[in-house]
Amino acid sequence: MLNNQVFFFFYNLAHQSEIFDGVIIFFADIFPYFVVLFAFLFLIFHHEVLFSQGTIKEFIKKWKEITFVFFSGTFVWVLAYLLKYLFHTERPFDIFSNVIPLFSETGYAFPSGHATFFMALAFSLFFSHKKVGYIFIFFTLLIGFARIIAGVHFPVDILGGFVLGFTIAFFLKNVYPHT
Repeated sequence: MLNNQVFFFFYNLAHQSEIFDGVIIFFADIFPYFVVLFAFLFLIFHHEVLFSQGTIKEFIKKWKEITFVFFSGTFVWVLAYLLKYLFHTERPFDIFSNVIPLFSETGYAFPSGHATFFMALAFSLFFSHKKVGYIFIFFTLLIGFARIIAGVHFPVDILGGFVLGFTIAFFLKNVYPHT
């Protein structure tokens, strides 16, 4: 099966070097927190909310965009969580005894909540700020590939999350005008 072949292609990069494994753990498990912080800081500083004379007034003017970005990510994360229980897809280390994940992960795998959330976040930013959106799409790809290499997701879990995240962000953009 192609999914398994692609998984093992990337997973075989793990457990070769402690330094590389540390980098993968960082991008798969720690870096996502920084990405959320970067998105929040970008939205606040880009609109000069903190430096304006009327901080509260400026924040209220920009609240639609800020809430759109974080609502998209949160909504799609909840949806992914519900879909996990609908599909009951096991993680690679549950299926293959020779797969030892680089960090502990629990729950079902499809769709990846990380891939779903960060793709929705990236495209929510992309719709208003193309250049920054590209950076966040790159961050999302890094997180997704790192989670495959770490042995906690199959490629189809990540791809499904990417598609779901993009689709919901695109749908919400058309339903919820934010600019």
